[in-house]
Amino acid sequence: MSRHLKTVLPLAMAFGCVALPAEAEEQTAWRLFVSDHAEPTIRALDPQTGKIIDTFKVKAPAGLSLSDSGKTIFAVERDGAEVAILSTGIAVEDHGAHGDLKVEAPKLLDLKLEGQRPSHFVDHNGNIAQFFDGDGVVKVVKEKDILAGKNEVRSIKLASPHHGVAISYGNTVLVTEPHPEKPVDELPVGIKVLGGDGFPIGSLHECPDLHGEASSGNILAIACKTGLLLVKSGDGAPEIEHQPYSKSLPDGKVSTLLGGKGLQYFLGNYGLQAVVLVEPGNADPFRRIELPARRVHFAVDSSRPQFAYIFTEDGQLHRLNVVTAKIDKSLKLTEPYSMDGHWNLPRPRIAVAGDVIIVSDPLKSRLHVIKAAAFEKDREIALEGKPFNVVAVGGSGEVHD
Repeated sequence: MSRHLKTVLPLAMAFGCVALPAEAEEQTAWRLFVSDHAEPTIRALDPQTGKIIDTFKVKAPAGLSLSDSGKTIFAVERDGAEVAILSTGIAVEDHGAHGDLKVEAPKLLDLKLEGQRPSHFVDHNGNIAQFFDGDGVVKVVKEKDILAGKNEVRSIKLASPHHGVAISYGNTVLVTEPHPEKPVDELPVGIKVLGGDGFPIGSLHECPDLHGEASSGNILAIACKTGLLLVKSGDGAPEIEHQPYSKSLPDGKVSTLLGGKGLQYFLGNYGLQAVVLVEPGNADPFRRIELPARRVHFAVDSSRPQFAYIFTEDGQLHRLNVVTAKIDKSLKLTEPYSMDGHWNLPRPRIAVAGDVIIVSDPLKSRLHVIKAAAFEKDREIALEGKPFNVVAVGGSGEVHD
């Protein structure tokens, strides 16, 4: 996972026809945050030098979720009954014709979200919803309040504990409806829209086996057994429509979704050895791509919007051209990582940090660094333990004295 924060300059400035103030300098900064699979540790490091900037101790091994702005990371400690929050220390403030890059030390914030078995984290335009499976509770916060040191958390209690998700969407909150007979054992059956008063707006939007959501442009997509729910802004409440899977697809479903950046599309898994590209509005919105081996992890590239990356269990990283829906390059990186066994075994994860792609290799205690443009391996970064989840944050902007 990565967040590219570069502000695009007007052409005149990009080609040097307009002088910048003497005290302003264009700079680029990137950081990696890596959690350990076995230890309750998160390391912040410089991807260029491999130098560790700081090490943070949390309560339990954590999955890392980066906010849309890149200013915060939510460390979801499923077995620790809490979500710790870190300030990444990197921000690009938009000033129209340019962006100001601010770089500070990363830090672990005082605010923690507490609850049983935290799972899905969703940020929608700075409105953050964290779901707690064990309680059936959603906690909603605003990133700007977190960074201002405000402890303003809204809790929403749902019908029962279940493996759910919530999205804070404008003045509403979209929440999952648990299975009526087996809420803990079965996936949710649909989505309800709650108004500011906490009461439902309209009826249930059916979505059997609900699992997976993402945003791309102005569309939010939620994955179901029968297709996708597509959510757009409406008059007073979001507009939700069902996009069924194409009849040309074999049996299967999407359960993990990513949203394209720069190009509007969604990338989802579809069975163990395929992914599907979804382009809402097309006559046939689904394009399935068969993989050479079972999929381990995948990520989109916000710096190069036409590409996404897929790591497969044979140790290869593949570059997917989302325009042609074809894998155009593959690179052998690691020893095989079998998808047999428990879902949470240590396996590689992908992040994009500007001009490089990072792939974790937890069983070999290292990160692989790949040159994105050439799609060739550059170097390795050694890390203690089992480096697992990795996120990248950074970008370019003016730095003022």
